[in-house]
Amino acid sequence: MMMRGTELSLHEANRRWRPGIAIMAIAALVAGCADMPVQEPARVDAAASTRQLKALPRKTSELIPVSIYEFRSTVSEIQARGATDMFKTALVNSGQFRVVERARLNEGVIREKQLNAGGLSAGRSATQKLTEARYLFEGAITQANAGETQRAGAFGIAGAQIGGSTNRDVIGVDVRVVEVATGDIVAAVTVQKATAGDSVNVSGIGSLIGTVLAQRGKSTTYVPDVQLQQQRKQSLDVALRAAIDQAVAELAERFAH
Repeated sequence: MMMRGTELSLHEANRRWRPGIAIMAIAALVAGCADMPVQEPARVDAAASTRQLKALPRKTSELIPVSIYEFRSTVSEIQARGATDMFKTALVNSGQFRVVERARLNEGVIREKQLNAGGLSAGRSATQKLTEARYLFEGAITQANAGETQRAGAFGIAGAQIGGSTNRDVIGVDVRVVEVATGDIVAAVTVQKATAGDSVNVSGIGSLIGTVLAQRGKSTTYVPDVQLQQQRKQSLDVALRAAIDQAVAELAERFAH
């Protein structure tokens, strides 16, 4: 008789805990939809556009000496100096130009020449002339159309809400090539690069579970709620680098001969 009572008690406990197990399973499932941050090792030149630049055939003839002083940026999120450094890196990675420093001469090259002139370093760098730049590049970030395309939607059922949105931005880069000897603009290129983002929002799962349990005559006093929000957006710096790499690839083709 005692065993029979024990079996009934276990059965009753199992019946009462069944909704709780279902709730925890749903919560775990919803939480599992979020991408957890994962530590990734550092990568060198991982961008596809950078790899394409490095894959260009190397020139066997003498490279044209070129330089750039500074990019201009009308976009508050992008610093001009950062864009300038990206452009120099792209020029070097292409292997199509001989890049000479101009923008930061006073912060490095001139100081070294001064040290040499003062006898503080060996060699004759103080008396050696700088390489002449045949062409100067003038670059500008002229466009950052935030929210060019936006879409959003949501639906609800029994108190639960599931919604999402997508967003598309566009960044634009203009580059001109000026011949130093004449001041003529001999080439120009404009590149646009889109960036995309999306978001997902889930809430009110507890209300949905509570409604289902109430229809079955179950207690809804301790039904927990679950909320999930996930947002992804492509980096503006990544988009800028891709646009600059594409601009350099286009100019390299024009100056191939």
